[in-house]
Amino acid sequence: MNLWQQNYDPAGNIWLSSLIASLPILFFFFALIKLKLKGYVAASWTVVIALAVALLFYKMPVDHALASVVYGFFYGLWPIAWIIIAAVFVYKISVKTGQFDIIRSSILSITPDQRLQMLIVGFCFGAFLEGAAGFGAPVAITAALLVGLGFNPLYAAGLCLIVNTAPVAFGAMGIPILVAGQVTGLDSFEIGQMVGRQLPFLTIIVLFWIMAIMDGWRGVKETWPAVMVAGGSFAIAQYLSSNFIGPELPDIISSLVSLVCLTLFLKTLAADTHLPLRRYGRVAGRSDAGPHPAIRQGKLFAPGRRFCS
Repeated sequence: MNLWQQNYDPAGNIWLSSLIASLPILFFFFALIKLKLKGYVAASWTVVIALAVALLFYKMPVDHALASVVYGFFYGLWPIAWIIIAAVFVYKISVKTGQFDIIRSSILSITPDQRLQMLIVGFCFGAFLEGAAGFGAPVAITAALLVGLGFNPLYAAGLCLIVNTAPVAFGAMGIPILVAGQVTGLDSFEIGQMVGRQLPFLTIIVLFWIMAIMDGWRGVKETWPAVMVAGGSFAIAQYLSSNFIGPELPDIISSLVSLVCLTLFLKTLAADTHLPLRRYGRVAGRSDAGPHPAIRQGKLFAPGRRFCS
């Protein structure tokens, strides 16, 4: 079998080579945000562009390039398919047992706006589950909750996968950082510190990106106060906990701080800042079950507890 050695600077200029290498992902962002293509359409064209870049610029052999495409397809099919199936399964159970009315009314009592529901459920609650369980559970559970709030299952899973970028580096109880320390022989605490100094900026960027995907520039302009509250509080808590406590708890601490800050903001300050709260897209109707006791609303976290146990 002939081995192919990749040339990391095919253009003879590191900046130009980096730009060429980033063409597929840049097109993917452009297709989702500007062209508003469906996810699978944008992804399909991205694969074609990536294949062309590999063949034309990096001179990758055709058989190697095609094998990489096939391998990447099947490598991504299983985890993504599992997430969608698990999300629908959890959602169906919640509906059949009648518990989803509590979840839905609790979230709708905070905001009817799907963009902000994405921040609460997909980002805050998802980050909490990432720190407590990890391994696909955060996306599966939060996607299920969003499906019940009116999101398309595939769309919800895609958004949750993207927003999970912010907390995924620390993973479940800091396992990725701890393993990185064991493998490299470096101090895990110091690795966690460096990660905690870089991720806060990425967190805010990812949240603005999610709003842009969901509603374009209008979404960014209308939700930026909530994004700054959620992302800013998360970033500060993430930095402090990773630099002064350790790599095990940043996701859990940051997500709880962000959830509390965002909820208080939407409940008390959103009207004062003239934040437009509207029903973006198809939103599940309000529950007629009336207010629920706090102890019953706590069942919102029941799927998370099952996955974490």
